[in-house]
Amino acid sequence: MPANTTELEKRLWGAADEFRANSKLKSSEYSVPVLGLIFLRYADHKFTVAKTKFTSQGTGRRTIGKADYQARGVLYLPEAARFSTLLNLPEGADIGKAINDAMKAIEADNEDLKDVLPRTYNRLDKELLVSLLKNFAAVPMDIEGDAFGKIYEYFLGKFAMSEGQKGGEFFTPTSIVKLIVEIIEPYHGRIYDPACGSGGMFVQSAAFVDHHKKAVTDISIYGQEKVTETIRLCKMNLAVHGLAPGEVEAGKAGAGLAKAADHQSDGVGHDPRNVGRSAKGVLEGTLRTEV
Repeated sequence: MPANTTELEKRLWGAADEFRANSKLKSSEYSVPVLGLIFLRYADHKFTVAKTKFTSQGTGRRTIGKADYQARGVLYLPEAARFSTLLNLPEGADIGKAINDAMKAIEADNEDLKDVLPRTYNRLDKELLVSLLKNFAAVPMDIEGDAFGKIYEYFLGKFAMSEGQKGGEFFTPTSIVKLIVEIIEPYHGRIYDPACGSGGMFVQSAAFVDHHKKAVTDISIYGQEKVTETIRLCKMNLAVHGLAPGEVEAGKAGAGLAKAADHQSDGVGHDPRNVGRSAKGVLEGTLRTEV
């Protein structure tokens, strides 16, 4: 693994941002497809590692299939969705359509990701897509799995900054999220975020549990988010961190806060800037911790 993951993040972002600058795309048009490719590179990395282990262990006459990968917490990728397949498409191939088809194939074989992955790659220039694929293919295979989560969050933060105030709707700075999580101390139980954005609260809660040598499976998540596109970003974020998607659904924070009591949530964490006045007092006396 590279000695400094931060340097890798900066290099990947620098290249991707330069590609965008040379195109006619706005940051808001560019962000979701790029994050989708980071997700695909992560999924391909995990699949390749698992496939290598299966091959080295040997299984006799039995054919390794989708269920074997999923039993190890690995997304199953059909051949058409492999990163190497997309990189090695012939010169005249429709790369945008091929990536769209890859995303559809992944969703078809992994039900938790149904209607989550981006399928707008046909709107991007062919040369831009080739450059992006080569950029993310440069991520070394010996990188630790969690590094992809860090890369994804790094890009999320950069895109949020470039979109200004609108970016704050889907991304809260990691330092603030970590502080909230430290206050909540979510060692176990159900964690609720009524304005979950891209899922940073859930990711940091899992990191907190792991840091304290507890089982990540001891917590479950429930979140609401009013913007459908942001829900997709959230579920991809959870996936690249190796976390189950939990329950993340569409809904306004104020109207949905009462559900936390119904779900017997053990803790509520959220950026207070993203929750309206209508939420105030809804949860009073119903939860262990609210921040």
